[in-house]
Amino acid sequence: MEFSKLLISLFIFQVFFPCHMSIQAAPANSNLFREYIGAEFNNVKFSDVPIISNVEFHFILSFAIDYDSTTGSPSPTNGKFNVFWDSDNLSPSQVSSIKSTHSNVKVALSLGGDSVGDGYAYFDPSSVDSWVSNAVSSLTNIIQEYHLDGIDIDYEHFNADPDTFSECIGKLIKTLKNNGVISFASIAPFDDDDVQSHYKALWKSYGDLIDYVNFQFYAYDQGTTVSQFMNYFNTQSSNYNGGKVLASFISDGSGGLTPENGFFTACSRLKSENKLHGIFVWSADDSKRNGFRYEKQSQALLAISH
Repeated sequence: MEFSKLLISLFIFQVFFPCHMSIQAAPANSNLFREYIGAEFNNVKFSDVPIISNVEFHFILSFAIDYDSTTGSPSPTNGKFNVFWDSDNLSPSQVSSIKSTHSNVKVALSLGGDSVGDGYAYFDPSSVDSWVSNAVSSLTNIIQEYHLDGIDIDYEHFNADPDTFSECIGKLIKTLKNNGVISFASIAPFDDDDVQSHYKALWKSYGDLIDYVNFQFYAYDQGTTVSQFMNYFNTQSSNYNGGKVLASFISDGSGGLTPENGFFTACSRLKSENKLHGIFVWSADDSKRNGFRYEKQSQALLAISH
């Protein structure tokens, strides 16, 4: 009888005083704007891009890749990263300049990307430990040389299984954060079975170390509607549960929900639901030709009190 009373008491306690450890605050609206830059070598500069003061602004240099391009066809280097962005126009001094001019700007680099030279850029480690060791060393050098603040993970092709990818990338992020080399990290998956299997494995094991999910919603079909976008957003928010999944569009209008067809309508709906964790754009290189019209509109929306 006493044991039954104890069980009832414990049950009542759990109902009215649930363990705080099991409650994770849902991400809320944010004024974060992020933009990839430098992959297309069309002379775009940080200073070309309009920046308003009351948003948090991240440039993401595209890309650093663990490939060697000095001898003919690029070949993988097992975590020894090199700069593959337009470093003539996006140099260490230019990073320092844009950050000193705009106190709300941070700059990151993105790892991987779709291609290198005339082929795909593969995630191709020899082993977890050797890849992580090489990556920590080479990226620390680049990040410190360029005065960077964070990293983004954008591998899209894999010569390794999801668990190996998860361990390599997770340990890399953890080490760089623990060493004080970076203050934030993001991932950039899209809706492809192979891609998702790798990033969801990473999220499952190391999601607590990942600050933002730059989901490539523009990889969905061109002509995506507002209602489809909202469904996609909710699906990916479930896949990366508890993560700050950002809304996104591609400047050239080649996929997904475009600004012309309702992207900002969708963002306003997300904001009304307290789900607009930020906006990112691919890319400044393409936006240059339209005068960064939609970068201005994105930041204006994000800057409205949230």
